[in-house]
Amino acid sequence: MNTNALRQKILDLAIHGKLVKQDPADEPASVMLEKLRAEKEAKIAAGEIKRNKNDSYIFKYTGTSGKSKTDDNPEGLEHNRHYEKFADGRVKDIEDEIPFAVPEGWAWCRLGEIINIKSGDAIKVRENQSGKYPIYGGNGITGYYSEFNIDIPTMIIGRVGFNCGTIHITKGKAWITDNAFITTFNTAYCDLTFLSFALQFLNLSNYSNSTAQPVISGKSIYPIFLALPPLTEQHRIVTAIEAIFTQIELLEQNKADLQTAVKQAKSKILDLAIHGKLVKQDPADEPASVMLEKLRAEKEAKIAAGEIKRGKNDSYIYRKPTDNCYYQKYADGCEENISDEISFDVPEGWTWCRLPEVCRKPITDGTHNSPSNSASGDFLYITAKNIKNLAICLDDATYISKEIHESIYSRCSPELNDILLTKDGTIGEVAVNNLNYPFSMLSSVALIKPSNEILSWFLAYILISDLLQNKMKKEAKGSALKRIILAQINDFLIPLPPLAEQQRIVTKIEELFAQLDFIMTALVD
Repeated sequence: MNTNALRQKILDLAIHGKLVKQDPADEPASVMLEKLRAEKEAKIAAGEIKRNKNDSYIFKYTGTSGKSKTDDNPEGLEHNRHYEKFADGRVKDIEDEIPFAVPEGWAWCRLGEIINIKSGDAIKVRENQSGKYPIYGGNGITGYYSEFNIDIPTMIIGRVGFNCGTIHITKGKAWITDNAFITTFNTAYCDLTFLSFALQFLNLSNYSNSTAQPVISGKSIYPIFLALPPLTEQHRIVTAIEAIFTQIELLEQNKADLQTAVKQAKSKILDLAIHGKLVKQDPADEPASVMLEKLRAEKEAKIAAGEIKRGKNDSYIYRKPTDNCYYQKYADGCEENISDEISFDVPEGWTWCRLPEVCRKPITDGTHNSPSNSASGDFLYITAKNIKNLAICLDDATYISKEIHESIYSRCSPELNDILLTKDGTIGEVAVNNLNYPFSMLSSVALIKPSNEILSWFLAYILISDLLQNKMKKEAKGSALKRIILAQINDFLIPLPPLAEQQRIVTKIEELFAQLDFIMTALVD
């Protein structure tokens, strides 16, 4: 459920007069506006304020229609149409400009007829952390100050930039910066909270200029049409909106709680899987240690035939029966006790190994030179941003030329069912490659080519388990941009079950994950 869209729908109903019932006993909004204009005329007469040449007011003519002027209809107005009267006496038919019909008792006005705005006051950045009065900018509270420039609950409007048009209500004494407008209006005719909801619905950012730095002004927002209900109905609307919004907030919290619960459940399922506790073991399965011995024998044969070279860092892990400890034996014959690195005991038939032991080729990454790329080209170009939720996301993919691709692909050639692991910036995102065509990658993505002794999806689930996610987060280097390097990935220790059990584990994980996703979708939608 899109709760933001739901809020907007509630505001839409409210502003159209469809959220609460009208009460014929309420004083009509047109009467309130007449009183407001009378008060303004009195202040002009007393010299307290000056008349603005752009002043106007909207009225709905309900007398006798007449295209020609008469004593009863000196302007030649038509029945049941909206008109605007200006300070110079002109009257304009604006019926076609009225956004929608409003209920009986409501009235249309320009925003500038009921509110005034002025910019807040600048404040030095170094001064915004001392004092007890909140500092408000376009994005809400940004600090605290020892002084205040308003002393009552006030509606403020974001004036400039990303927060242009945002609405906030202060609780009392506060300092409003010059990034926001301070609004003033007569609360005897307009409810503060109702007006804030109305302006949220109007989305004042739509009335900003179209420059790189959006700005709104009185000139841009004063002419906006506002549908004004009677004051008592404004109060009822606010009560209804707040009650509904409270329920929406509970729904959002429940949704967030559910998302957290599902995430935790999936994490627990993966934890059970890599500990060998998700499915039963089958003594008939060929042990993982035997699989690895066969894999090493095949590798030795290829080395002897000159097909591949022995890696100086080649090694394998075994468990010594005499002391029940784990050892890592290297190509030069040396070995070391690595029992302290083993996170937990695994079931009979399982074994521990380093990630490269179950890879058919060395782990590598994409190009370390950022090539020219664009929205179109010869070959797909994958970076860390394209790896999300165990899949390759092509929504904002870019492309490179054939020449650049061939240069990258010669040392990093992703194939179907290979594993892609992000290692720069966003660390630990995993995808099983489902693209059955060549593409190139940036160095922010590592390429892992599983051997026949490990299922791609089983390895993917190990990589997203807390065991390795926590390791990656702990060992990541860098301040602004976190990263792990290939040497760290090559050092990953993984628990390896028999191949047949891997398949049973993957099947069970997919079954349970699908159930959780179904529950999540059903409850949220």
